[in-house]
Amino acid sequence: MAVGIWISLFFGSILLFLYLATFPILWPFLIAYVTYMLLDKAPENGGRRFESTRHWAIWKYFAAYFPVKLIKEQDLDPKKNYILGYHPHGIISMGAFANFATEATDFSKVFPGIKLSLLTLVQNFRFPFLRDLTLALGVCGVSRKSCEHILSSGPGHSIVIVIGGASESLSARPGIVDLILRKRLGFIRLAIKQQASLVPVFSFGENDLYDQVDNTEGTKIHSIQKKMQAIFGFTMPMFHARGIFNYDVGIIPFRHEIVTVVGKPIDVPKLEKDQTEPTQEQLLAVQAEYIQELQDIYNKYKDTYAKDRKRELRIVD
Repeated sequence: MAVGIWISLFFGSILLFLYLATFPILWPFLIAYVTYMLLDKAPENGGRRFESTRHWAIWKYFAAYFPVKLIKEQDLDPKKNYILGYHPHGIISMGAFANFATEATDFSKVFPGIKLSLLTLVQNFRFPFLRDLTLALGVCGVSRKSCEHILSSGPGHSIVIVIGGASESLSARPGIVDLILRKRLGFIRLAIKQQASLVPVFSFGENDLYDQVDNTEGTKIHSIQKKMQAIFGFTMPMFHARGIFNYDVGIIPFRHEIVTVVGKPIDVPKLEKDQTEPTQEQLLAVQAEYIQELQDIYNKYKDTYAKDRKRELRIVD
């Protein structure tokens, strides 16, 4: 039920706003709210976090549905800053939300002293009312300004970026993990410039929560999805799973265990005094170390948490 409520909020928030707009007496308040929503810079300025919201009991029920499990490979030093790279994207990144936007799996106890902010597209802060709940959970925008603001806020302040993005979500299918990673150098550049250690994170089961209609390259659906991404900056997978009262049709995710493994931190090189940007060699060297740690996580746990895989992990781009 908790998962159904969360999913319904994406559409329910818009429907509620439209319903309220049918009452002329509320128009001044709604106009004021929309103005505030458009002008509010909180998503780029560290958010509007309330720890009590992250501890709501409903998040425990949310995580128990799948269920979600958090595994730590190594402690994180609260005196440092970190960029956690989350893989795979999946359809909606349920594991990232449960583990890092809430205390459903007791992240603050597992990693004491780490104040973590899950980052998402700025478009997700355009949903009325839902945006305010999202901000209260500590979720922020994924812009460079937002990342730099959080990482420079003091020791322990860290971020989670879902690296694969919208493009990767188009290939999310049960039993298959195809990552878009090699061309993603921006988060490594950010880590070096901010001197934040990189932490690979892999979630087994993330891609098993939904199925998609055939959208292989060359199909009409794939073409529409790529055009949508080019125009709006995001795209929408044609996914399906189960309903509240049936197991065949709906947008409620399948009930499948999600096991999120937080890997070992990777220290990044320092820039020289006369260096303003990392070199390509530095970026690729860190990327190779990052990919190896991610692969090590997968190899260590795949026979336990990915027994039904159709093929091995692939980095396709």
